[in-house]
Amino acid sequence: MSEAKALTEQQIEKIREDFLFFDKDNNGCIDEQEFFELLKVLSPKVKEHQAREGFSIIDENNDGAVDFDEFLSWWQNSWWEY
Repeated sequence: MSEAKALTEQQIEKIREDFLFFDKDNNGCIDEQEFFELLKVLSPKVKEHQAREGFSIIDENNDGAVDFDEFLSWWQNSWWEY
């Protein structure tokens, strides 16, 4: 991912609220299914294979989940690409 732009604490908290909204099981991470649900909200025509591909890119440490830092980086830089 590219370098993130500086955000205010208020902006980060708003993004955290969005993250927590999509973290349906409240485990502190967004799994692949939760990510697909998120993308369907942002881009209703997204295909499942596109979501899987995007998820694998965002999951920088390949642990099968997107943590808040990974989500923040994606949100700042490229969420609209999916």
